[in-house]
Amino acid sequence: MLTVDGSHLEGGGQILRLAVALSAISGIPITVVRIRENRERPGLAPQHIAAVRAVAGTCGAECTGLTPESREITFIPGDLRRADLHIDTGTAGSIPLVLQAWLPAALARGGSIAVVGGTEVAQSPTIDYVDHVLAPVLRRAGASIEIDLLERGYYPRGGGRVRVSVEPGLPGPISVPEESACSLISSSAGLPGHVTERQAGAARDLIRSELDLACTATLDPREGGPSTGSSITIWSGAKGAVALGRRGLPAEEVGRAAARAFIDEYRSPGTVDVHLADQLLVYLALSGGEYATHTLSTHARTACSLLAEFGRPVECRENGTVRFAA
Repeated sequence: MLTVDGSHLEGGGQILRLAVALSAISGIPITVVRIRENRERPGLAPQHIAAVRAVAGTCGAECTGLTPESREITFIPGDLRRADLHIDTGTAGSIPLVLQAWLPAALARGGSIAVVGGTEVAQSPTIDYVDHVLAPVLRRAGASIEIDLLERGYYPRGGGRVRVSVEPGLPGPISVPEESACSLISSSAGLPGHVTERQAGAARDLIRSELDLACTATLDPREGGPSTGSSITIWSGAKGAVALGRRGLPAEEVGRAAARAFIDEYRSPGTVDVHLADQLLVYLALSGGEYATHTLSTHARTACSLLAEFGRPVECRENGTVRFAA
């Protein structure tokens, strides 16, 4: 039984999600202790429980401690298997973060998952980022991933619905070519259609002004749905950025916030953005390859440390850029 310290380095939900994914893949039973101990609200929240249950479904794992605010769980995996799962976070908990835990284990045997929760929530990638930044890197390496966005869900009501299907087979070596084409998706639910137009217009104008780069825009305004909100996701190759709307914040400011974050990533050295760098580490450790980013984030340091505990070390070299290889 491997004991994982959930308060180490980043000390958040990332450790828990990655630990159970690696447990399922390796067959090593784990205890995760001191879960999110340094957070304002320590212990498990509903979205963390949902992520663990999603991974457990890929391997028939026995779990204890899966209750709100619990600071310790055990996860005893069985054999990986193909499974078709339905997971409801019960809140506006992040669907992309549930998928982040489920996907590495699911790719081994294939299967599907339908998740209910938030498609665009704070401190999480948007579902559009998953589909257009993370997934293309894995598809390019040979993974078969299909993402269907059925309903958008925003904080605090959630209600978003996403279905993801994968065929068996971990991706091959990770390799990320540099690209220059720019695209964006401006989305909303329960708001006037001009909100998505204003977000996209402001983002495109700033990107054109700062980078002399034309950005292809897709608008996704949805009249109904279970929740109200807006978001914008911008990407070029494996570099992306997101911003979320909120009450009282003009749509133009939402678009410009995403554009500024994207411009910073686009101008920075490396082939992937700083957030994608840590999300790809588990696939790099499992399949090999190489990529670079501009900053060694605490999330990436945490993932590298945990991967080493499972006997899956990743080489990290800092010299102007941060290069990861396995």
